[in-house]
Amino acid sequence: MSAGPLAGVRVLELGQVISAPFCARLFADFGADVIKVEPPQGDLARSWGPFPGDRPDPEASGIYLALNTNKRGVTINLDHERGRQLFLELVRWADILVHNHQPAQLERWRLTYDAVAEINPQVVMISITPFGSFGPYANWKGYDLNAYHLSAAGHRYLGKPDREPLAAGTFIADFYGGYVGAAWGFAAYYGRQVVGRGQHVDVSSAEAIAALFTGCQNIGGYAQDGIYERRTGGQFGIAAPAKILRAKDGYVWVMALTPRQWQGLVNAMGNPDWAQLDIFSDMFRRAQHADALYPLMELWTQEHPKEEIMNVCQANLCPTTAVYTVQEAVEHPHMRARNFIREVEHEELGRVRVLGPIARLSSCDDSAIRPAPRLGQHNAEVFGGLLGLSASSIDELRSQGAI
Repeated sequence: MSAGPLAGVRVLELGQVISAPFCARLFADFGADVIKVEPPQGDLARSWGPFPGDRPDPEASGIYLALNTNKRGVTINLDHERGRQLFLELVRWADILVHNHQPAQLERWRLTYDAVAEINPQVVMISITPFGSFGPYANWKGYDLNAYHLSAAGHRYLGKPDREPLAAGTFIADFYGGYVGAAWGFAAYYGRQVVGRGQHVDVSSAEAIAALFTGCQNIGGYAQDGIYERRTGGQFGIAAPAKILRAKDGYVWVMALTPRQWQGLVNAMGNPDWAQLDIFSDMFRRAQHADALYPLMELWTQEHPKEEIMNVCQANLCPTTAVYTVQEAVEHPHMRARNFIREVEHEELGRVRVLGPIARLSSCDDSAIRPAPRLGQHNAEVFGGLLGLSASSIDELRSQGAI
C-alpha cells in the first residue's frame, strides 16, 4: 500500500489460518507493507473454504481471501536451509515479524526471538499462540476453542445454568489474540526509540479471552473475593428484560433496564395492563419474576416482524435490535452505508466481496483494497526487486524446493 498512516512500516507475516494473518491484515489495512510468507503448499486456510459453488480451489477460499487483503505473498520452504536463509534476509528488511507457530516449531526452524533479534535487533516479533510462548502448556496442541475454554469463558457464558457448557462460535480466541498482537506490536514498534531495540510480544489467546472477554469481574473477582458470575442461558440473571425473544419472522434482542427504557418498551407494546403490576416495577424485581415476564412479552413480539419491533422500540428509546442472520447482515443497508462490505477485482475470480478496514480514520483514504495474493504471486517482485536475486537464482531456489 502506498498510502495510509502506516506507510513505510514493514511487516513480515509467517502465519497460518486466523490469528497471525488477521493481525497482519490490521497493519496492511492502514498502509503497512505486509509480505505474507507461505509454505510452497500454501496457507492451510486455502483448503478450508468456503468455496464458490462448493468447489475446492486454493485461490478461492473465502476465509483466506478475507484475511489476506492488501498483502504481498511469497512462498518459502523453511525446512530447506536455503529457504531459511532467504527468510532471514526478509527478517533484516522487516520492522515487525508476526507468526502463530508453536515455540517448538520455531526452535526446529531456528527462528526463535533470540535468533531473529541477532539478525535484526530492531525487529518486533509478535507471537500469537493458544497458550503463550512459555509455561507448562506452551507446546501443547491446541486450537482456537482450546484457548477459549482454558479462559473459563465457556463455563461462564455458554449454555443454560443447569446444563453442560456449550462450544463458542469459531475463532473468537484467534481474533482476540490477533487484536492484542496488533495493538501491542504497534506499541512495541513505536517504543523502539525508548528501549533502543525491538521486543518480543508474546500473546496467549487464552489470556486475551480471560482479560477481555471473561473479564475482571470474574477472574479478578474470584482471585480477590472467591466469587464469580455464572452463566444464565440466553438472558441476564439479575436484571430484566434482557433476552432474545421470538418475533414473527425470527428473533429480537430486547433490553430495557432503566426506568426510561422500560417505559419506552411498555409504550412500544401498547401499554398492556400487566406491565403496571408491582412485580415489574424495577429491573431487579422483573428479573425475579422473569418466568412470568418473558412469556407475556412474547405474546407481543411473536405478533410482529423483528424489524418492526426494533424500529418501534428504538423510536421509544428502548435499545432493541433485530437478531440478523449472516445473509441479512451482509445485505444490511447500514453496513452498506458505512461501506463495510467492499468489492475488489481478483485476477481469477473477478469481482469478490471482502470486509473493509475494522476502523475508520478521518484523515485516511481507505477506499483502495487489494485482493489477497495468489500463491507465490510476488516471489519475483520480492526476491528479485527487494532482495536483488536474479531470475536464474530464483529459478534455482524453486528447482531445489527452497521456495
